[in-house]
Amino acid sequence: MKTGKDVFIIAEIGINHNGDVEIAKKLIDMAVDCGCDAVKFQKRTIDIVYTKEQLDSYRESPWGTTTRAQKEALEFGKEEYDIIDEYCKKKGIEWFASAWDEKSQEFLRQYNLKYNKVASAMLTHRKLLEMIAEEGKHTFISTGMATWEIIDEVVDLFRNKGCPFTLMHCVSTYPSDDEECNILMVKTLKERYDCPVGYSGHERGILPSVLAVAFGATVLERHITLDRTMYGSDQAASLEKRGLELLVRDARRVRKILGDGQVKMISEKELPIAKKLRYHENLIHR
Repeated sequence: MKTGKDVFIIAEIGINHNGDVEIAKKLIDMAVDCGCDAVKFQKRTIDIVYTKEQLDSYRESPWGTTTRAQKEALEFGKEEYDIIDEYCKKKGIEWFASAWDEKSQEFLRQYNLKYNKVASAMLTHRKLLEMIAEEGKHTFISTGMATWEIIDEVVDLFRNKGCPFTLMHCVSTYPSDDEECNILMVKTLKERYDCPVGYSGHERGILPSVLAVAFGATVLERHITLDRTMYGSDQAASLEKRGLELLVRDARRVRKILGDGQVKMISEKELPIAKKLRYHENLIHR
């Protein structure tokens, strides 16, 4: 994965489009305007991912009073993804999606996408992981709700298949409190697996995400929304446009601010200031 930038920034639309392709377009526009590198969606086959009991259960939503009504309303099909594919090409931004079942992964193949994504919930879905790894595309692997043993197995699988990947530190709470973010895990994952590491954040605000870059994250993924008060379980953990603008701005500044930490010298810009402000009689030259 080569972008020519210090940090690859993914704006996760997920299901924050609320089943409306026009909202999806506005979110794509927002990601482009803010300088993101890609947008991400989610793809599910409802009757595979959820049991009949779950789908028949009561759930009040703008689309009815069953979980099925809600899930079906939020799920895009070929017509919508054809529009999204064309729109992203027009806007010059990559798109991809996290599949939650094998049929959905098969569905996504028709678009010849550059990247794959493994959602935290899918870390133990062996058949789906094998299917994704066999494609050989750079894959972002979220690590929420995982133990070392689970991550070890996933890393071994992708390495054995020769599939490039980035591990994404992730905490699967929406939104995540400060004490849950555990940003030092970015450094730990990098040291343990000797691979690129990113951060998929669900916190309020942007500070943990910016700190993740300071500790070595080369990829950031954040949910985005037009309005955090909109219907949806992910909206409260999402960034509105101003927040996304600040995230992109500050994440791209981090490397310059950190510097290399190796050389201590008087810089070119400091020389005239030193000449003006220093007492020169006993100046030591070293």
